[in-house]
Amino acid sequence: MSTSRPFARPRRQFARQLGAVALAAAVTGLPMWAQAADTIKVGVLHSLSGTMAISESVLKDTVLMAIDEINAKGGVLGKKLEPVVVDPASNWPLFAEKAKQLITQDKVAVVFGCWTSVSRKSVLPVFEETNSLLFYPVQYEGEELSKNVFYTGAAPNQQAIPAVEYLMSKDGGSAKRFVLLGTDYVYPRTTNKILRAFLHSKGIADADIMEEYTPFGHSDYQSIIAKIKKFSGEGKKTAVVSTINGDSNVPFYKELGNQGLKATDVPVVAFSVGEEELRGVDTKPLVGHLAAWNYFMSIKSPANTEFVKKWSDYAKAKSIAGHKDKPLTNDPMEATYIGINMWAQAVAKAKSTDTDKVIAAMAGQTFKAPGGFTSTMDKENHHLWKPVFIGEVRADGQFNVVWKTPGPVQADPWSDYIPENKGKKNVPTK
Repeated sequence: MSTSRPFARPRRQFARQLGAVALAAAVTGLPMWAQAADTIKVGVLHSLSGTMAISESVLKDTVLMAIDEINAKGGVLGKKLEPVVVDPASNWPLFAEKAKQLITQDKVAVVFGCWTSVSRKSVLPVFEETNSLLFYPVQYEGEELSKNVFYTGAAPNQQAIPAVEYLMSKDGGSAKRFVLLGTDYVYPRTTNKILRAFLHSKGIADADIMEEYTPFGHSDYQSIIAKIKKFSGEGKKTAVVSTINGDSNVPFYKELGNQGLKATDVPVVAFSVGEEELRGVDTKPLVGHLAAWNYFMSIKSPANTEFVKKWSDYAKAKSIAGHKDKPLTNDPMEATYIGINMWAQAVAKAKSTDTDKVIAAMAGQTFKAPGGFTSTMDKENHHLWKPVFIGEVRADGQFNVVWKTPGPVQADPWSDYIPENKGKKNVPTK
């Protein structure tokens, strides 16, 4: 009988290879399956259909553009980023299902996604239970701090409060009455609770505050605009604060024009309307109405010129619907772009995609934002420091900046105008 062991060498070789993979996994913090792969998977969780597609679709393409740029520079940790795109279809429970799929089946290292707060609330337990990372790029109502979320959009003190202060100022028209008009879900209702408390602190009575909500996808604003006209005709300067989200903005602004409600009569300041939402609207009757954001495409800065050109070239090369012929950038696109670049920097610093190591490396990360400022990730509360801009709608659908903060504003997720929020610490939970 032969005493040779023909499989000994292959077994020893396999053991050495397995040991090398295990060592690499231990060094980087990645599980062994991730180290064995040639790429790092990145999840993209944005509605590409349904009522929110008007706003969210372009954020998917922003992530893909940023991934292409990062890969062209060599990727991260010597690996190319591989996007995994899913469509939660403006269906809030489906967001949670798709998030779980990305994390547990597709094994992504991070997810960039969500728009509405109800979609973020839907996925939050998934990210916390799996100790995974979500980068959320849209303004929101605050009152949340999760270890597993980085909030690259605005907190209320970085958008809503400054916008209402501007409306009350002489430059903003000295408004004394306010219409709080929003889509019926958590972000508008909570933001308006904060704004009502803020208005009370400024001496505005409930009799001078009108509050109205419409469902997602609402399209008939005729009676609401008529109500606003009546409310504004009672002797006090009136302004509308709009937290309408998604494709309902198109019929809302069309009805404003139809009923001749001009900015000189009743200015509207919107928190969820930017260049993209105005694409399908005749903006000539809307000139002078306002939006509050942390970025506008029209901002003059070398960084923004570069960003707009990158997007224009990318949109044309990829034949992106709507943007091939008329490329537009907006605030959530900028927030998305900042977020993925900061994440890549943090992974490089941590030498790992391990969630806890990346969280530690994200503290204090900086990135030169397209809006012409250096964006900083707060060392404690997972929010960006952001400037605030208020822009007037132009006839071409762009915005003229009429007011801005001197520099970036630190986010305060827990508004002190709500008594139960006082004393709450700006540190993440879990």
